[in-house]
This record gives sequence, structure tokens and C-alpha cells, in this order.
Amino acid sequence: MDEIIGVAGCGRMGGPMLRNLQASGFDARGFDPRPSAGVMTDIEAFCDGLHTLITVVRDSAETDALLFDDQAVVERARDLSTIVVSSTLSPRYVMALRARIPDHIQLIDAPMSGAQVRAEAGTLTFMVGGDMASITPLLDAMGAGSHHMGDFGAGMTAKVLNNLLAASHTAMTRLVLDWADTQGLDEERLLTLINASSGQNWLASGFDEIEFARDGFSDDNSIGILAKDVGAALDIAENTNTELPQAVQRAIRALKPRAKP
Repeated sequence: MDEIIGVAGCGRMGGPMLRNLQASGFDARGFDPRPSAGVMTDIEAFCDGLHTLITVVRDSAETDALLFDDQAVVERARDLSTIVVSSTLSPRYVMALRARIPDHIQLIDAPMSGAQVRAEAGTLTFMVGGDMASITPLLDAMGAGSHHMGDFGAGMTAKVLNNLLAASHTAMTRLVLDWADTQGLDEERLLTLINASSGQNWLASGFDEIEFARDGFSDDNSIGILAKDVGAALDIAENTNTELPQAVQRAIRALKPRAKP
């Protein structure tokens, strides 16, 4: 545990991931350009002696800024040997990173599933592309399960496809609940029925535990991220009809806040 681990992007997910690494005894530090994140804002200090970088920034633009542009970690961190991409990004973008990063730096994609509550509990699920064995102790400190999906890029492909299903569950469950309101059905009773019958799905089954289940769309919240993730899945669609996922994305973007009964 002598090597220095860095987590970049210490928001709702990255912050708890960092704390779980530290609690497990890893020499881990965090970076976020926002002082409110409560971690390093000095990129030079963050990069000093850094061996493994875990990126949990929002999107490809922030990943470019972190790795190559504003923070330029690839250039600044002279001891860097491994980059673990845990943001949910387009698989095409992730695969293209290999040509942009020096060969001596190992690239692994390990996006995660699980909302903030699971990040805080250290029970995230990781989908991994590349050499999972080299980072298994880190994943074990942050999560409760890891799935090796194949070579570099396979983890991200699995993640965006999984999130496409999660988005469809979200859009349709919220629509069903809205329709139920118009017919006078009790929300709690309907959700209990759905969980015990053929309509069972991720959002309905965890509706009272998933912190964003009642949120409306905003670019900077979890619903907005879900819409972004549908776009990442659409980026790998080849020679296929994309009308359904596009409709799901529109439905997610149209969501309004849902009040508790």
C-alpha cells in the first residue's frame, strides 16, 4: 500500500470513494478544482508522487481537461503508471484515449453502478475493461462486486448499455406513477405490487432508497447524468434503429420533480 492513489473529481461519488480507500489503509489523496469539495485544489501537489489516478469527473470535456489540458495530469504526474477511468463516458472516446496516452501508462476502464448511498457504503459495482487483477484491492475497498467484461473499453461499453436500461426503467416507471395518480391509485401500494410482479425493475424496487428517484431533469443532477449516459450508449449504435433510446432520452429530459404523497 505504498503507492500513492489519487481520486480526481470528488463530488457525490468520488468523495465517498476516496474516503473508503483511505479507510482501507491506502495512501490516497483527492483533487477537485472546487474548494467546496474539501480536497486538494493544487494540481502540482496532487500529481507529486502520484502512481495511480482514478478519474470520476463528469464527462469527456472534464476528462480532457484533467488529463491533457487544464490540469494536464498525464504530463505533470511523472510517476504515473495507471489510469483508472471510472467516469461514465462514450466507449468510443475511452478507446481513443489509448493513442493519446504514453504506452508506459496502463489504462483500465472501471465505471461503477450504484448511487451515492452505495458509494458511501463502499458497495459499488464495477464493470472493468483491462487488467482488473492489478486494481482489485482498490475496487474491493470501494465496492462489493466487480465484473471483468474484457479488454480495455469493454467495461465502459457494458456500463452505458446497463445505464440505457436504467434510463428506460426510470422513464417508464415515472410515467406509470403519473398515470396512476390520474386514476387515484396509491403510490406505495402500486410500487409494492410492481416489485412483486412482472413490472419489477430497478427504479420501482428502490424508489424510496434511490436519492434521485423523485427528481426532475437538470443538467447538473443525477437525472441529467442519466440522460448523458443514454447519449454515450447511442454513440456506439451502428446500423440499428435508435428511435426507442432517443425517445427514452427525451422522456428523461422532460421529467419534472415528483412530490412524496
